[in-house]
Amino acid sequence: MTIIRDVRNRFKNFRRRRATRAELQQIVSDLLAESCIDVSYLVLIVGSCAIATFGLLSNSAAVIIGAMIVAPLMLPIRGLALGALVGRVALFREGAISVLIGTLLSVAISYSLGLLVGLPSYGSEVWARSEPNLLDLGIAVAAGGISGYAKIKPKIAGSLAGTAIAVALMPPICVVGLGLAQLNGSLSLGAGLLYLTNLLGITLSCMLTFLIAGYIPVRRARKALTWTAVLTLLLLIPLGISFARLVRQAQLRISIEQALLNRTVTFQQLELLRSEVNWLSNPPEVYLNVRAKEVVTPRQVELLEEFISREMEQPFTLVFQVGQVEEVRRVVPSIPPR
Repeated sequence: MTIIRDVRNRFKNFRRRRATRAELQQIVSDLLAESCIDVSYLVLIVGSCAIATFGLLSNSAAVIIGAMIVAPLMLPIRGLALGALVGRVALFREGAISVLIGTLLSVAISYSLGLLVGLPSYGSEVWARSEPNLLDLGIAVAAGGISGYAKIKPKIAGSLAGTAIAVALMPPICVVGLGLAQLNGSLSLGAGLLYLTNLLGITLSCMLTFLIAGYIPVRRARKALTWTAVLTLLLLIPLGISFARLVRQAQLRISIEQALLNRTVTFQQLELLRSEVNWLSNPPEVYLNVRAKEVVTPRQVELLEEFISREMEQPFTLVFQVGQVEEVRRVVPSIPPR
């Protein structure tokens, strides 16, 4: 109880605290320096975009995470947020221009690399950023709050890299460019929505963090907060639809597994290891990783497809990935007759 009371008192003191004029001037000056476009910022944008694009093209999550750590766009977003909150036009303008230039440059680079490489199709890392939902907004809000707090408390500034990995600003921009390279409007729109979700989520939570830290009274911040909150709330419509679709797809996948395991003769002779559904194909493809003692025939697959399509009231394509089970015993030496 003592620990809980101490934490509560610390939070109340932090919330009631009011930043001095000197502290406000200092953080505005720092964020203005971080938000300006210079050679270092452009180099980081180009490098981060190139790493992220090549990681997406090679479908390598490790390489994409490396691009996230660079995170050049996180800094001007914080400047944009504080500039709008406290009414510092110069800070807001510098942050907005830096974000805009960084975004357009990244789209142009990823578009050019997409055309240069010329892959006929993209992997799962690209498509994973084409359908944002409410969970992505929650991640952006949490990461933005940590980023703003890291600026107020320099001793935890090392957490900025982890925050950048969580919110992942650069990969969605690169997916926009890759989608344009293949003239795939739905891919670019989905990735653009994810980027906008991250941008507004970070901005809103940074504003709230600076407000709670006492850098501006609530009455002066009300207008900027209201506009940002309204823009963020507008995203709830497409994000909510996408989240509902995600839940429905998860329920359908479980229903397909249960129907196959409990209501088919074929799966009494198989061991299901793992299942995945590619919802982007038409009809959706269900990949079933199974272990079997006997061969799974095309006729069995056809009958199972008809059964699942009838049960789920929509067509599905079943793709079996079969690992054969082979029994191996030690050799028992024969005893010669006497």
